[in-house]
Amino acid sequence: MRALLIAAALFVAAPAFAADAPATSLTLADAAKAPAGRVIVDGAAWRCEGATCTASGGANQPAARACRRVVAKLGPVTAFSYKGEALDEQALATCNAG
Repeated sequence: MRALLIAAALFVAAPAFAADAPATSLTLADAAKAPAGRVIVDGAAWRCEGATCTASGGANQPAARACRRVVAKLGPVTAFSYKGEALDEQALATCNAG
């Protein structure tokens, strides 16, 4: 019974933990190339609305590497933030170059 109560408490608290997760998002250079459904890259599930895409999950890796992996599937980006770490203009240029 105690295990059931603990499991129920964790289930109820899970949304609160998810709200504290660092932001992972990007802006595509060409909104016409945005995927219609979910795209998974290195464990991150990306969903796009227009040129703006957000993700949940993802491998533990540097933002620059995550950007290169996403650009390979979705195309060039004008902004990229991975688990709270935003890339500056120079890093974005390097990311888009491959």
